[in-house]
Amino acid sequence: MRALYIWLSRLIALGVVLQVLFIAWSAFDIVKNAGDGVPFTEDTEANIGQALHLYVGMMAIPALALIFAIVSFFAKVRGGVALAWVTLGLVVLQIVLAYVSFAAPVVGMLHALNAFAIAAAAGIAGSRAGKPLDTPASTSVGANGPGVPAGA
Repeated sequence: MRALYIWLSRLIALGVVLQVLFIAWSAFDIVKNAGDGVPFTEDTEANIGQALHLYVGMMAIPALALIFAIVSFFAKVRGGVALAWVTLGLVVLQIVLAYVSFAAPVVGMLHALNAFAIAAAAGIAGSRAGKPLDTPASTSVGANGPGVPAGA
């Protein structure tokens, strides 16, 4: 389960990176089309960047985050449950911020900042999972005596 936990954390962070790429593609496509005389209105069909951003952000990442939160109970990662559920909470907040941003576009900046928080939480969770659950100092009796870590 620990390996699955690590992979889910990586996939969530990768999903955030893809989201940034997709929305950039979308924005530049809109600007290019406007330069070619194609108007962009609320009736304009979504371009490929918008569509990918929508599907990854509303389906893939939330599903991964939910599975990540469930797996966290079985992965035996120190602080892993908390980090996984923080990640899921940030994903829910991300969706709320997306909807609010349509009414108040300035909130879109919080949507962007929260994306970085999602990637950070998932990344920290995955990093912690790579460390052993118990990391006591070497308890072997070395040349320095009992209780002194070898090599100290």
